[in-house]
Amino acid sequence: MLPILTPRLRLRELTLTDAPHVLVLLNDPDFIHYIADKGVRTEAAARVYLAEGPLASYAANGFGLWAVERREDGAWLGLCGLLRRPNVPHVDVGYALLAQARGCGYATEAAAAVRAYGLNELGLLRIVAFIDPANRASARVLQAIGLQSQGRVVLPGVEGETELFA
Repeated sequence: MLPILTPRLRLRELTLTDAPHVLVLLNDPDFIHYIADKGVRTEAAARVYLAEGPLASYAANGFGLWAVERREDGAWLGLCGLLRRPNVPHVDVGYALLAQARGCGYATEAAAAVRAYGLNELGLLRIVAFIDPANRASARVLQAIGLQSQGRVVLPGVEGETELFA
């Protein structure tokens, strides 16, 4: 059970008190460009996003996106977790880190831990990932945790093509 600990990171369930951090992350230009513009512009909207997204996923699925914190100092670095999308057969690993946390190997460390947790603790048979095809840094993270590109797909409710890793 959570938290998930790695040598440098602690992954834990999000709470409504994470709203200020989530607000910053969801408005990061790279998040908007490579993932989506969630339209979250206030802390109140971030609390709604948390309640209707990750917290609802915990209740429905037993998993969701989790807060990623640095163990050394407790710094909030971003999100990483497992997503069950409507009309998509497999659970996928997703992650997004604050700009200052990128390029340090945290995404790879968190995604590897989340994938292992899903396979070993939750008994999921297959975990995939979906990224913007232009996001080559994210592709390198997925390759580092053992996933390979399977080509491009169209996801329900997502504009344009998405690259599938499995």
